[in-house]
Amino acid sequence: MSESDSDERSREMDDPQDNDDAVEQFSHLSIGEIEEAHDEHLGRLEKILSGHSLSYKDFGLLKEILFVTVIAMAQFLTQAGLAQAIAPLHYIGNSFNVTNAGELSWFAASYSLTVGTFILPAGRFGDLFGSRKIFIIGWAWFALWTLIAGFAVYCSSQILFHFCRALQGIGPAMLLPNGLALLGRSYPSGTMRKNMVFCVFGAVAPIGFLVGAVFDGIFAQFVWWPWTYWVGAMIMALIFVLAIVVVPIELDKHAITNFHFEDIKRLDPFGSVAGVLGLVLFNIAWNQGPVVGWTTPYTYVLLILGVLFFISFGIIEFKYTDYPILPMEYITTDTLFVAGCISLGWASFGIWIYYWWQISEMLRDHSILLTAAQQVPAGISGGCAAILTGYLLGKMRPQIIMIFALTAFCVGNILMGTVPIHQLYWFQTFFSMWIMPLGMDMSFPSATIIMSNAMPREHQGLAASLVNTVVNYSVSIGLGIAGTVESRINRTGDELLKGYRSAYYVAIGLSGAGIILAFLGTLESFHEDRVKARLSSQEGIEELERSGETYEKEGA
Repeated sequence: MSESDSDERSREMDDPQDNDDAVEQFSHLSIGEIEEAHDEHLGRLEKILSGHSLSYKDFGLLKEILFVTVIAMAQFLTQAGLAQAIAPLHYIGNSFNVTNAGELSWFAASYSLTVGTFILPAGRFGDLFGSRKIFIIGWAWFALWTLIAGFAVYCSSQILFHFCRALQGIGPAMLLPNGLALLGRSYPSGTMRKNMVFCVFGAVAPIGFLVGAVFDGIFAQFVWWPWTYWVGAMIMALIFVLAIVVVPIELDKHAITNFHFEDIKRLDPFGSVAGVLGLVLFNIAWNQGPVVGWTTPYTYVLLILGVLFFISFGIIEFKYTDYPILPMEYITTDTLFVAGCISLGWASFGIWIYYWWQISEMLRDHSILLTAAQQVPAGISGGCAAILTGYLLGKMRPQIIMIFALTAFCVGNILMGTVPIHQLYWFQTFFSMWIMPLGMDMSFPSATIIMSNAMPREHQGLAASLVNTVVNYSVSIGLGIAGTVESRINRTGDELLKGYRSAYYVAIGLSGAGIILAFLGTLESFHEDRVKARLSSQEGIEELERSGETYEKEGA
């Protein structure tokens, strides 16, 4: 741009008549219309800067609803898949002649283990080959292994069922990060619409578990428990077809089209293998310890090997790869804060939901359907929390919302950890059902949006991967820690209540530590803002001083 053009542009911007015309132009618009115009402007700007040619504005309302629904169903059915082992737990155990509490917990933990472990590699595959492709493949995989898990009942050993559940969990590991990456690429950062869409994604989690538990109860009590897997596979197959039709192929515009041998390095194979092995071995040790006892040599050997693979992963990512699966430049104070809060909160949630079902079925002698019915308030509360969070994210800093979330996790566990067995449902249990989903649906959207906004569009799969890895892996490892404590307290198997309460005390401790971390993170964010404001003020003063000196020279 020439100097004359620049001067002309400056005069146009400074023309008060133009400013008055602009004010008059927008004065008739409502606040909602102005926000929508702002969102549309941000969407166009991001498309120009990133090179992407598609956003939610190009969908049309009906297709946008279908698009969001298909992606939200990934979260819905992931949680329904968790319910497939928790709700009919003792029916499944009877089929395989399993009664040991530690071994029963593996039916749920094996699934959460692989969901959490394989999310990061799946997110990298999506960033490289296209999130849409991996998302669609994920539905096919999820459907296949859900179907096979149902047929595992014909095998006399529970090992095959554990194996099928673990492979079933790889399906959600492909769906969750790539589904969120598709949302992240379709909605501009910092807009109310993006906040609400991500909150919808989080809101369906408790609803998915509730609906899954209801149908699990129906099939287990009145038909046969494998039917919950076979019917689930049919639903997943239908969504697989719908995803092919609804998810725009243009969202994979950034993906590589011709794969070469050199591209293998971009998958960070050595780092991925080290990370996966570390997560798997560390988790197996914690979940197998309550089953065979920590005095069994291979449990602590697996634990040590897991730690060594974690160290190897860190060394590889820092020094020996050009394409780290977890780029260190994104490991900031904010991301560590989010990971810490999410891991502590969701580990306590896994303990809360698992041991609530044990108390209800084993100590209160409730049926699956009655137990599921008692969780209806959780679904309602989760939906309300998601809407509230979408609103609050535009009004306050996410760190404060995280304090509310961790407080909800802690209070929900305190209520269930101290509930008298013969107390009416409408006292502590009822309020726990209302409070606990606040933690889930305030923490997950907040964390996802923080990560999504902190990373470029080409790494949206990584942003979603980090949150989902921590969420799902924490559920599994939390069950292992709680199971270890329970097995040490209830050694003879005759003190169920004492063992269950000890597990809840673990959950209370975890969520309490999360509250402390959330407070520290909030204080740190306030401190950073004050430092930035001070620096900005100093820079402004210096700029004014320089402008004054220039003016004096020109006057002279």
